[in-house]
Amino acid sequence: MADFPTLNFQLITLLGAKVNEDVYEVILPTTSGEISVFPSHEPLVTLAKPGIISVRHKKNDPDDAMEYFATSGSGIIEISGQHVKILVDEADHGDDILEAEAQKAWERAVAMRESAADQVELEKASELVDRHAVRLKVAELRRRSRRLLGP
Repeated sequence: MADFPTLNFQLITLLGAKVNEDVYEVILPTTSGEISVFPSHEPLVTLAKPGIISVRHKKNDPDDAMEYFATSGSGIIEISGQHVKILVDEADHGDDILEAEAQKAWERAVAMRESAADQVELEKASELVDRHAVRLKVAELRRRSRRLLGP
């Protein structure tokens, strides 16, 4: 049993549950800005925007030990009591993102955006640019935290 208050964190995508575990803190991207959720947070339902979800597992974990997820698509966040549930279209764990691949995908999306022939192509390309920019940022955060924590 944990010696600190915990929060049940559930991350659910269109493909099913990605995470269901007890944690200390979750930092979430919302349409109103970034919020930090701790145990005993006030109840809240809000819209999630594509971005980075950061998770601190234990109260005394340093920032370098945080776990990261890149989310894309629309979503909703429900906070109640000791629970936080995030429903999003897609979510990728930081360990599953290869930085070199994310960089190439971002570059392809930028090229698509620059050569878009109409508004529909421009919007689709812009969504891809945003998605891959978030994945690239998560890969960078993961690399930095691994370097600081050591082998």
